Amino acid sequence: MLKKLTPIITIIYSLALATVSLIKLNNVPDIGVSFGDKIFHFCAYFVLTLLWFYTFLFSFKYKSRKAMLLAVILSVLFGTIIEVLQGSVTASRSLDIYDAVANSLGALLASTVLWFKSSLHVKNE
Repeated sequence: MLKKLTPIITIIYSLALATVSLIKLNNVPDIGVSFGDKIFHFCAYFVLTLLWFYTFLFSFKYKSRKAMLLAVILSVLFGTIIEVLQGSVTASRSLDIYDAVANSLGALLASTVLWFKSSLHVKNE
């Protein structure tokens, strides 16, 4: 059941992430960490990459490595495009190269976790 819902969850998450990234956010609580925004970007794109990986794996039936590669490429491109749009089509947001780096690092860590997960095969005896 969850495998069938994966593409829907992925699309909703992607649209929500784009929306939150492009609208003016008022009254965002300060978490007291100077780079809290970068942590959010990192985590958001880590999750985005995982969701796209499972969508490609379950819905498109791609092999694990191809699904992983496509998920990382898509997530990095998505994050980069969102950052460019923040700088060009919004008045309240600005392009931040460090946000793009945090997005990319989140996507790369997700792919690294998936890579190690796929290489760890436990044999049942």
